[in-house]
Amino acid sequence: MCLAIPSKVVEIKGAVATIDVHGVRRDINITLLPEEIGIGDYVLVHAGFALQKIDREAGDDAIKLINEVLEGD
Repeated sequence: MCLAIPSKVVEIKGAVATIDVHGVRRDINITLLPEEIGIGDYVLVHAGFALQKIDREAGDDAIKLINEVLEGD
């Protein structure tokens, strides 16, 4: 089973995007995405690669759920 993490894009430089997940930032490869992304978009990330762009509402909902799990609420 694979787990893809919903992540917010905060910077893009060529084929590399910086994402933010719960305050942690990582650089990922975006060459596998079939569509262009921009700052503020959400993507699903697995093993350092963005696999799919997701809409903002789904991204916000997923991040909220992850935060609830991490905080134990």
